[in-house]
Amino acid sequence: MTIPSFMRAAVLEGPQRFSMAEVPVPRPGPGAVLIRLEGCGVCASNVEPWEGQPWSTWPGAPGGMGHEAWGRIAALGEGVEGLSVGDRVTALTERSYAEYDVAPAGMVVPLPASLDGLPVPGEPVACAVNIFVRSDIRAGQTVVIVGIGFLGTILTRLAVDAGARVIAVSRRAETLDLARRMGAAETIPMDDHWRIIEDVKRLTGDRMADRVIECVGKQWPLDLAGELVAEGGRLVIAGYHQDGPRQVNMQMWNWKGIDIASAHERDAGVRIAGLRAAVDAMASGRLDLGPLLTGSYALEDLGAALAATRDKPGSFVKAWVSL
Repeated sequence: MTIPSFMRAAVLEGPQRFSMAEVPVPRPGPGAVLIRLEGCGVCASNVEPWEGQPWSTWPGAPGGMGHEAWGRIAALGEGVEGLSVGDRVTALTERSYAEYDVAPAGMVVPLPASLDGLPVPGEPVACAVNIFVRSDIRAGQTVVIVGIGFLGTILTRLAVDAGARVIAVSRRAETLDLARRMGAAETIPMDDHWRIIEDVKRLTGDRMADRVIECVGKQWPLDLAGELVAEGGRLVIAGYHQDGPRQVNMQMWNWKGIDIASAHERDAGVRIAGLRAAVDAMASGRLDLGPLLTGSYALEDLGAALAATRDKPGSFVKAWVSL
């Protein structure tokens, strides 16, 4: 595989402003691989940095924020075993809004032939798999999922497969319909705090939910999620809260005696195990990303992809950049 000296990479120059840069192709150090990227998913956690936060500095790193990549190995660093040039892989990367990126070999998972030709943003699926594990969902439980986007939809499917009864809460009719297609038993429009609480009371015989997974990353959905957990239940915080501190109703949480799981994994071993499980789930057909990957964008249109991720027009679920 011929490797050029330079590549295109998106650089965040300021709030809602990308430039396209020609930068040197990175070289894999010992124990790392170079990946010629085919694509990279657009994560909702990119929206706040793209819009600009008070602590932001400019410009960003070339390719920065892109971390949901897949492609083919272009070169191996010294000491890498078990991988070959040309292998199609998904990986845990950091600067993948670019044509090439490097990753530690231990953070790379080969893709089976059943996924040939398909976009495979493995990292966000791995995130969902690990959140599901932290949720400790069991057959017969009632699970409320607050926020049905890419993450909430996958968690709906996983919870239903585990034998749970899922109640999906979302502000968009299109994603509530998607939740039903994934097996949700009940759906509730996310438009009125107190009515939602009363709806869940009615659907659970006043008991509320054994598990509530908050997938939005904003204050109100977190407040709402706490209200919906049953006494002795578990609140799983899957939304990425990065726009400032949060307040919680600790008196209520204490009274109910609930478990709290902030379900974003940082341990490398847990993350790569989740990525392997995610690839297995996609390869076997248990998880079909087809209905969820609703917008493909060129690298030059990354700003438009992030705007769609923020605004979620129509039946939009997730964008990805085609490279």
